[in-house]
Amino acid sequence: MKQENAKKIWQLILETGDSLKGVLPDHPSHPKGRNPYAHISLEIKTKYGCSYKDIPDSKIYELEEFIKYLEENPS
Repeated sequence: MKQENAKKIWQLILETGDSLKGVLPDHPSHPKGRNPYAHISLEIKTKYGCSYKDIPDSKIYELEEFIKYLEENPS
């Protein structure tokens, strides 16, 4: 991914993480609460098999939509 697109996606991750603070359901592995930024990054890695930085530029729209989906469907 181009650096400018990586910055754009990182900003979207930060904004989405901010909106998910205190919203993610409790989990026994995280007694002090869940980290929404780590949650988004892990979900991206699970779906795409790599870091957001390693996703091709041709899939940036799909990635943006996936991040929006995570915001609308906290799990």
